[in-house]
Amino acid sequence: MPPDYYLNEINHLQYGKVSLNIVGLCIVKTDVTRVALWVSLACLPIHAADVDLKGLLKGIELRYNRAKTLQVQFNESYSVQGQARKSESGELILRKPGRMRWDYTAPPGKLFLSDGKEVYLYTPESHRVEKTPLKETEDMHGPVAFLLGKLDFAKEFREFAVKPDGANFIVTAKAKTNKLPYERVEMTVTPDYQIQRLVINGQDQSVLAFQFAQEKLNPPVDDSQFKFQMPAGATLVSGETSH
Repeated sequence: MPPDYYLNEINHLQYGKVSLNIVGLCIVKTDVTRVALWVSLACLPIHAADVDLKGLLKGIELRYNRAKTLQVQFNESYSVQGQARKSESGELILRKPGRMRWDYTAPPGKLFLSDGKEVYLYTPESHRVEKTPLKETEDMHGPVAFLLGKLDFAKEFREFAVKPDGANFIVTAKAKTNKLPYERVEMTVTPDYQIQRLVINGQDQSVLAFQFAQEKLNPPVDDSQFKFQMPAGATLVSGETSH
């Protein structure tokens, strides 16, 4: 019931006006205080003992949807059917809409770039560039691309689950459709909604894991970083980009 209802009911009782006014004001003040407390708590980071899946997902969405650019250091590991490849690392830069640049320091020179329309993968060892339309790429970097648009977990994923992991949380979800190259993702999220680790399970039984560190939201980013420059003497191949 609204506070006015209680106030009107009290006015029918046999008490003096001064006492009635005090009671009515106390009720109104209590309701206002409760609302203010609820709003304050909603803005605070969550803790492992108070894990709430909907609140956690909404916090992640707000964090990354407000960002126009993002810069983070990454370590990447990949295995397929139990056979692990050597881990790789470097720097990832994202810019909305649809642009990302993976600059590898290990192995040095490797580059994975999206200009918003095309995806380019340059591998120094083979001195080859693979080019694919962004919408058609089968590369497993794809799930990271959901951070490039308006992040909406309900639209991209299904069957969510969450569990505490120390002070952090582990969120798992399945792909919305089986037409994607991946079938399941797992995210380690901090209490302030930062994604620290992302594990992507592929339809081909592959596992691609990213560990993120030193995240910067909205750093200055030059658009020229997302314009691919063909390395001298490299071979261009059009088709699906492979991991």
